Amino acid sequence: MALSLGKDMASLRMQLDGPVTITSQEQTAVEESVEHIYSACQGRTRLKETFPLHKSRHISYLRKGLLRLSENFECLDASRPWLCYWILHSLNLLGDQISQEQQLRLSEFLKSVQADSGGFCGNIGHLPHLATTYAAVSALASLDFEPCYDIIDTDKLKQFLENMHNDDGSFTMHKDGELDVRGAYCAAVVAQLSGIHSDELFANTGEWIAKCQTFEGGFGSRPGTEAHGGYTFCSLAALILLNKTHLINKDQLLDWTVHRQMKFEGGFQGRTNKMVDGCYSFWQGGVFPLLHHILKTDLKNLDEKEWLFSQVALQDYILFCCQYPSGGLVDKPGKSRDYYHTCYCLSGLSVAQHSFENTFIRGDQNNLIEPTHPVFNIVLNKADKMAKYLRNKRSVNEAPSK
Repeated sequence: MALSLGKDMASLRMQLDGPVTITSQEQTAVEESVEHIYSACQGRTRLKETFPLHKSRHISYLRKGLLRLSENFECLDASRPWLCYWILHSLNLLGDQISQEQQLRLSEFLKSVQADSGGFCGNIGHLPHLATTYAAVSALASLDFEPCYDIIDTDKLKQFLENMHNDDGSFTMHKDGELDVRGAYCAAVVAQLSGIHSDELFANTGEWIAKCQTFEGGFGSRPGTEAHGGYTFCSLAALILLNKTHLINKDQLLDWTVHRQMKFEGGFQGRTNKMVDGCYSFWQGGVFPLLHHILKTDLKNLDEKEWLFSQVALQDYILFCCQYPSGGLVDKPGKSRDYYHTCYCLSGLSVAQHSFENTFIRGDQNNLIEPTHPVFNIVLNKADKMAKYLRNKRSVNEAPSK
């Protein structure tokens, strides 16, 4: 927040009061790299006010990823639906539209990784997995084209979700696999977007998620684990979809979340005593619209203009520290670009720019990007469009013939 507050930057740096560790050394190095960037901007008002989001560079980087990936991406061979979602959502946020031919080609690929059991796999011939099912369905919603929605076999998909559901309410990520709150969130989103949600499908799920809230206030991956930004977002978003937010301690959650924004950098950390990371711009920043939604009935004086974090400071971190020179966004200065961080940095930027009917834009008006849905992290209206289409389709198919 050093740049946006105009304060002495040294006073905002993390105060290390214990022995030197690898983590503390890395934190010092990050702060030094961020300070170098912010120092170059302080006193140069024009640069601060007009520093651009390099949309055309980011779009070029993203579009190349849809066409061909280098051998360096071999490690993501089991995550191809994720690549589709990260790239498509990022392009949507930037206001870019791919051709209808590309839309159909992508939907055909996603159809090829839908298993006979109904879930989607990371690649052809792999096991169906809740995470890649979420990614595939979210990618299809992001395509915003009805013929693409038709590839989803909703009956088999519902059966897959039922098979992943456990008696205690948790969801297994894949057959004989691990379970954590990602599974509950992925299942809840997929069920909503595909029009197959039912109370029976999520029996005891809200209660199980509530057990994942820690003494700090955030949520761990499962009961008894450390609070983490990604799991906290997944937990709260799932509880909202399930109408179960009354089961958690909202005050503790708010206290934990507001303390994850770094005073010096302006971005968010994922856990207590960890370093800033651009992806938490969404995983932590995205919690605030959700919190506002559930707190507004309890707190009558809650501000209706902005979220409960420094939206300007987060934009500073993303714009000044996370943009890779030739396109794409990064974790922190000095890191390599990738599609994951591009997606979630831009998603966090969207959250920071849009609150209620207001926009807070750091820099020029051209920096404004599209608003994202606070629960689904899909550009507004696209999620509702697919859910409505598939619900109507199921209603027609289930209607008795005359």
